[in-house]
Amino acid sequence: MEAHYTKYILDFKRPSGTSRGIITQKETWFIILEKDGKQGIGECGILRSLSIDDRPDYEEKLKWVCNNIHLGEEALWDALIEFPSIQFGIEMAFQSLGSESPYILFPSEFTDGTKNIPINGLVWMGEEQYMKQQIEEKLAQGFKCIKLKIGAIDFQKELNLLKFIRQNFDKDQVEIRVDANGAFSAVDALDKLNHIATYELHSIEQPVKQGQLSVMEMLCATTPLEIALDEELIGVFGYEKKKRLLEKIKPQYIILKPSLVGGFRGSKEWIDIAESLGIDWWITSALESNIGLNAIAQWTFLQNNPMPQGLGTGALYTNNFDSPLQVKNGELIYNPDISWDIDIRDI
Repeated sequence: MEAHYTKYILDFKRPSGTSRGIITQKETWFIILEKDGKQGIGECGILRSLSIDDRPDYEEKLKWVCNNIHLGEEALWDALIEFPSIQFGIEMAFQSLGSESPYILFPSEFTDGTKNIPINGLVWMGEEQYMKQQIEEKLAQGFKCIKLKIGAIDFQKELNLLKFIRQNFDKDQVEIRVDANGAFSAVDALDKLNHIATYELHSIEQPVKQGQLSVMEMLCATTPLEIALDEELIGVFGYEKKKRLLEKIKPQYIILKPSLVGGFRGSKEWIDIAESLGIDWWITSALESNIGLNAIAQWTFLQNNPMPQGLGTGALYTNNFDSPLQVKNGELIYNPDISWDIDIRDI
């Protein structure tokens, strides 16, 4: 078996805002395997400034993986515990190589095109008018679940956006999720949660920055609005540490990004612990290309979670890879009539 890696820069159609700033490009890396005339591809979806493996030796570790590919998937995954995005890339590459098609990793009714995955419509941070425009577009596109990133503009303007939705659609018509990306302070978080809750939201992701365990524990115990942990899960390695974290904070939900928590195996470990503690969950992509999104979506479908998932970022980029993935009426679909127009050797 031979392996090599390559870097790929994804360009946003429009600069996209989070509480951590404006991003115009997204760096990603691909691991490509070749054996007996077959090829497999895996995406290492690192998010600079957020991924725990955003380290100076990242490329050096990719080189090490390719030089030691003979060790096999299991041994490599264990050796990459501090590099969750590469763990995901390795899992995906081996699954791709062993599949009949490098892009049908987990055959199912989803890849047959007979069943779809409900997803939330993501509204990016920006000026009030731009966010309002996005909301109107998502609602017109048939989304029944809207997710707004908040924390970058004036809080009252964000409340006005929530009010705008609720003036037109009640909670039974449109579910609203918000993602603060840790933007609230420990001092004002509960007060802001009380204000937001008046608009009958589904949940809020990561109201305060990760690492403030006692603050998050207090918020989850007293919140009028259900809380989902996101960044809080990043960099927590090992079953016992994961279990202790969830037992202490007792969140209502956890959100799993395979690229950030160790791929499918790492995500499944979080799911098993959460379910044992009565905590719900959903899966979210992390700005991967359509190659990584495809793998995440196929795996997510097999988890049989009926909640809207956080998938469907492929349309953000000008230079993404054409794929059978499409978004229609608030669902991610796999259209088997559309072929993957990619030659792995050209990536």
